[in-house]
Amino acid sequence: MSDQATSSLSRPSITRHRTRVALVGGIPIGGGYPIVVQSMTNTDTADIGATVAQAKALADAGSELVRITVNTAEAAAAVPAIRERLDALGCKVPLIGDFHFNGHKLLSNFPDCARALAKYRINPGNVGKGSKHDPQFAVMIERAIDYGKPVRIGVNWGSLDQDLLTSLMDENAKSVNPLDAAQVTREALVTSALRSAQFAEALGLPGDRIVLSCKVSSVQDLIAVYTELARRCDYPLHLGLTEAGMGSKGIVASTAAMAVLLQQGIGDTIRVSLTPEPNGDRTREVIVAQEMLQTIGGQNSDELARADAVVAQTLSGCREHDRRRDGLRRQRTWRIENGEHRHQPPRYRRGTGGARVRRRSEDRHAQGRRNRRGIRADRRRLRARNLWRRPASPASQPRAEVGRDPAGAGDSGSIELRSRRRVRASGGFARR
Repeated sequence: MSDQATSSLSRPSITRHRTRVALVGGIPIGGGYPIVVQSMTNTDTADIGATVAQAKALADAGSELVRITVNTAEAAAAVPAIRERLDALGCKVPLIGDFHFNGHKLLSNFPDCARALAKYRINPGNVGKGSKHDPQFAVMIERAIDYGKPVRIGVNWGSLDQDLLTSLMDENAKSVNPLDAAQVTREALVTSALRSAQFAEALGLPGDRIVLSCKVSSVQDLIAVYTELARRCDYPLHLGLTEAGMGSKGIVASTAAMAVLLQQGIGDTIRVSLTPEPNGDRTREVIVAQEMLQTIGGQNSDELARADAVVAQTLSGCREHDRRRDGLRRQRTWRIENGEHRHQPPRYRRGTGGARVRRRSEDRHAQGRRNRRGIRADRRRLRARNLWRRPASPASQPRAEVGRDPAGAGDSGSIELRSRRRVRASGGFARR
């Protein structure tokens, strides 16, 4: 094989974008350290019990940082108690406070909250409008300096500083070669993040306590924005596709965007922002992020081993529950089909006080039909999971599973035929 063909088949290496190192609760972000997975609760932070339970579940699933919303006085007052309860449970995951319009007031009025948090997330577009923007932003940066906390300056396309965007649009209109509106918006995102970081450093916040993010909801826009952001700064970058969506749509969109950036070595911490399904598991976004890092292979061997262990531990409980449930379903189906309980319920039931009460014939037939439907549903589910197997020998397994219809009619036809024979042999009601 020629040298040219061999070189074209060599595995591309991932060279991480060189950044400063920011410490968040003792966890290093950037500087070539392993990529950090983080997540966010969706509980009311004022509900201490629910927030503690969800934060611990996220941490147990492998989230190394957990963000909580601090948007009211009640939420700010609850943060120290949340930190204390997590510590009492042995959960040391750093908490990140997500602040909005009133963050300057909450950090000033609730010093215990400011101390309990490991990092502050500030959105420049939500700090204040007009003349209020810079003073309120400065108050939040000063509180971070006072308590020695790092800050993530997180710009979001949905709350972009409109004054900045308007100014850039006006400048673009006067340009000889104007850009389209989408390009100007992307430039406004990058400019907002960089200007805010420079302002924070001018106020006295060290550069190694700043993390940047510019979140959008489009895959191509996210790739373009972060590529430009990485070119123009050396701050650690947090990756995430905002409003990614629910279920598989959110997983595919987040993976399509972040995989490209991670392959280029861009990104020091990630979050997969999945919209939770009704009664869904919030930890799913953590598992997806861990599996994404493993699949891309951008982590070192130690980090891969840790991610494998985290994902395996998270899934083991679900799998054990599924195994138990499937075992009970098999036992129930085998028991009914083997005649320990007929499809038809018995003629008599026990009433109040233990009295024998005769069932009506139509009630018995209706219950029998429900039983048969349940059995068929169980069989379909178990076959789909490849958990319905024929036994090895008649002596060790229930008779109802021995053999199949020689004509190839399938399990349901042969079992139904044997069930009819058993009912007729026992003198019971024949199935209609």
